[in-house]
Amino acid sequence: MSTFVTLRASDLVLAIFPFVAIVGQEALKDALLMSAIEPSIGGVLALGDRGTGKSTAIRALAALLPEIEVVRGCPYRCLPSAPAGLCGVCDGKEAQVCEKIAAPVVDLPLGATEDRVVGALDLERALSKGEKRFEPGLLARANRGFLYIDEVNLLDDHLVDLLLDVAASGENVVEREGLSIRHPARFVLVGSGNPEEGDLRPQLLDRFGLCVDVRTSHDLKERMEIVRRRDAFEQDPAAFIKDWSRKTAALRKRVVEARARVHTVILPDSVLAKAVELCLTLGADGLRGELTLMRAARARAALSGETQVSMETLKAVAALALRHRLRKDPLDDTDAGVRVERAVSEVFVS
Repeated sequence: MSTFVTLRASDLVLAIFPFVAIVGQEALKDALLMSAIEPSIGGVLALGDRGTGKSTAIRALAALLPEIEVVRGCPYRCLPSAPAGLCGVCDGKEAQVCEKIAAPVVDLPLGATEDRVVGALDLERALSKGEKRFEPGLLARANRGFLYIDEVNLLDDHLVDLLLDVAASGENVVEREGLSIRHPARFVLVGSGNPEEGDLRPQLLDRFGLCVDVRTSHDLKERMEIVRRRDAFEQDPAAFIKDWSRKTAALRKRVVEARARVHTVILPDSVLAKAVELCLTLGADGLRGELTLMRAARARAALSGETQVSMETLKAVAALALRHRLRKDPLDDTDAGVRVERAVSEVFVS
């Protein structure tokens, strides 16, 4: 029989700017919430100007994520009710002590080595005790959570190849220094960056479910409010977080409830037909466009408390799901978002 211990996110006092206090950037916030509700969407890529709150919003998402049930002491945060997903550490144990913890949101720094990312031999234990022991890396910490990469377009190619392999298989395999380790590594990939500093490799770009174009606000009152809130947060982080705690709790409750009912949301054939027609009109390669549209629309509907996906909901997520899947036309330098909006107006004719 399993024993449960609950560790709440509120037990950890972290000076992270509250998600609900972020001014503007509605598209980015919507995309992050949809990915939190339906992880199979494939994550979020936020590209745009510096200093627009991309990293702030992504790190603030942690406070809204539902707690996850894990096997206590397992470095890979295995789900006790899914034996097929258990690792070599906790697999086969007759009695598992379980606990609930905050879903992980792990940062992958640009300068991280491959050993830091995938894990490596614990040298201290090897030298002091002569034992070969695996030291889990960032991929292990991110299992069943979110892996965040800032300046993702500057990530080294060998780490991109590694992430592509793990994202496709859901497992991290390490073969080195006499070690042979295989552990689950299923995470939602979230990235941010400035397109002016370089493009993403097409293979990595395709792995992101949603893509947001983040721009600097040109509204005077909005910019003033952003500055006010940021200054108030830096003056007294604890008081600022407390002031927004009620709204944070309310949004977190909405996310948890939406996550519980997202798979009951109905997708009518008429809406699915429009999703397919839109992808055909845009010439999107493969079927990831349709799948992402379907999952994102369901997540948005669940968050709004709707029982089925409407045409309006589908149109609302179209640009987020498709803007990064369009073929580049050297003779057409129109913004990808504008091309999607143009196709939407053609397909969804009233």
